[in-house]
Amino acid sequence: MAHQRQRDTSSEEELPREPWTVEKDVHLLNNLAAHGGEFQREPWVEKDDAASWTVEKDDVPLVNNVVAHGDPEGSSNSLARSGGHLANVHEGAGMFYQPNFKYIFCDMDGTLLDSSGLVPETNAEAIRVARSRGVQTIIATGKSRPAVIEVLGKVNLAGTGGIVSESSPGVFLQGLLVYGEGGQKLYQQNLDIEVCREALLYSLKHRVALVAFSQDDCYTTLDDHPLVDFFHVMYHEPKAKIISDVDHFLSTIDIQKFVFLETPEVISSVLRPHWARRVDGKAQVVQAQGDVLEVVPLGTSKGNGVKILLESLCASPDEVMALGDGENDKEMLQLAGLGVALCNGCEVTKVVADVIGASNDESGVAQAIYKYL
Repeated sequence: MAHQRQRDTSSEEELPREPWTVEKDVHLLNNLAAHGGEFQREPWVEKDDAASWTVEKDDVPLVNNVVAHGDPEGSSNSLARSGGHLANVHEGAGMFYQPNFKYIFCDMDGTLLDSSGLVPETNAEAIRVARSRGVQTIIATGKSRPAVIEVLGKVNLAGTGGIVSESSPGVFLQGLLVYGEGGQKLYQQNLDIEVCREALLYSLKHRVALVAFSQDDCYTTLDDHPLVDFFHVMYHEPKAKIISDVDHFLSTIDIQKFVFLETPEVISSVLRPHWARRVDGKAQVVQAQGDVLEVVPLGTSKGNGVKILLESLCASPDEVMALGDGENDKEMLQLAGLGVALCNGCEVTKVVADVIGASNDESGVAQAIYKYL
């Protein structure tokens, strides 16, 4: 059940009301076509949030045609000839609404990324549409910042004009590194040094692939393990530097988290039970992906990182739609005004979500943006 909330909009600035085009917002015309010419809003959107979008008289026949035949794509050229303005079915009918949320906090693996580890263009375009309506998308992920910049750069969402860069806000490494506006570091939490020492020595002794994270850098104990190379390629993380001396390394480098890489079967039957016992009271284990076991400081959660960032932005959780799939997304979805768990997610996260969305291989992020924003 979605939240039934009424926002205080008395101090909010009015968003610019730009013309909408078919090419940019086909989903809006599809909504008109499906509902007889009246844009449908979700039940928790209060009437005070409504903003009327009027039309040029020349556009009315176009939208009437869309409503009658449900063919916005085929109407593109006609719309362009009429000036590209999205229209009401008739003057004073149909309403378009101001966005329900000001911020989208989005997980990466299993959420924004499909099973191949890439961003579907459908998701990228939905984020651009959200931005055109004044909604800011912020990444909240277990990944490092360089990994996010690399993968989003492939769809032109990194750097200037994108949603992630070294000068943009973001929640990284499960909330252990939080950056605010201008890339200012707001928060950093490090892992207990004795937990790190034990893990590094365990990796060397048993030749279990391990990657340690220190801000924008990755480190490993094994220089010839195929899973370490796979982690770099599949998850876009920086190529891991080799730790030649454990004691010297720990005396000079702060570690925020480390991950063990193995098959899901080995992790669930061996590594997770072992490390849950070994770090009890000093750290905690968490999984976002079946083949990656993470060891992080006690109390770590993306939800905490999102909360810290929202405070710096003077924003309320009610202004947030959050999307995720892993157990590490649970607190973030609980915090947000609307928590969307993708249907490919784990059960503990789906249980606390407000709504269940389509899978990451069905562009679940895009579908949620178009449906709930």
